[in-house]
Amino acid sequence: MKPLVSIIMPSYNSEKTISQSIDSVLSQNYENWELLITDDNSNDKTISIVNTYIEKDKRIRLFINAKNLGAGGSRNRSIKEAKGKYIAFLDSDDIWFSNKLDAQIEHMLRHNVALSYSWYQKFTELGDGGFVKPELTVTYQQLLYSNVIGCLTAIYDTEKLGKRYMPLIRKRQDMGLWLDILKDIDEAVAVPQVLAKYRVDSGMTQNKFKVLKWQWLFYRDVVGLNLLQAIKCFGIYSYKGFLKSRI
Repeated sequence: MKPLVSIIMPSYNSEKTISQSIDSVLSQNYENWELLITDDNSNDKTISIVNTYIEKDKRIRLFINAKNLGAGGSRNRSIKEAKGKYIAFLDSDDIWFSNKLDAQIEHMLRHNVALSYSWYQKFTELGDGGFVKPELTVTYQQLLYSNVIGCLTAIYDTEKLGKRYMPLIRKRQDMGLWLDILKDIDEAVAVPQVLAKYRVDSGMTQNKFKVLKWQWLFYRDVVGLNLLQAIKCFGIYSYKGFLKSRI
C-alpha cells in the first residue's frame, strides 16, 4: 500500500472557496490520504460546509479552535493529529491538480527526498495567471533570500524528520518551518511539474506593504539576524518578490 499522506488545511471564514479546495483533494489519483481541517473559529458557513463532506468521506476530519490562533496555530493542531508518513499542506482557498500527490510522493520515494515542493500556477476569480517555476533545489541560505517553497506544494517526510511544527507567529509561519527543516538537511527538492493553483486575490497576498513589514520582523525576531544581515536579506527578498509579482 502507498504511504499515508496527511493533508493539513487551516480554514477561517472560507465559505466561498473551501469546497473547491476539498474537491481538489477528493479528485486525487493517490487515494491513501487523510484531510485534517482545523477551523480557526469561523463565523460564516465554513464548518457547515466541511461537515457535509465529512458525512460523505471519513478520510476528512475537522477540529475547531475555541479562539482564533492564526494559520500557524491551526496547522500545528492538525499536524499534531496527523497519522501519515508524509505531511502535505493545502490552504482553504488553493487547489491541487488531480495528479499532485501521485507525482510528488513518487518523486520523493524515488529520490529519497525529505522535503519537496513543486511548480504552481497563480489564479484569481477572473481566471488563470502565470506559472511559478522555482529552482529544482533550495538550501537554507538560498531560502533566506526568497521563499521559493509555495506552502500549497510542500510535503515533508515524518519518518526522516519527525513531526515538525510551524513557529507560533501570525505571518511567515511556513517559511519558518522550511528553514527549521533545512537546518538538518542539505536541500529541499522540487518536482518540475505544475501541480497546484495559488489564489492571489484573497488575504494577505493583496497587501504588499504588509508582506514586507512581516518579512522584516521575521528576519529580526524569528530567524534572529543582526541588523546588517537583515538588511541584506530583506533587500534581496524584496527584489526577488518584485520579480515574482510580475509573473
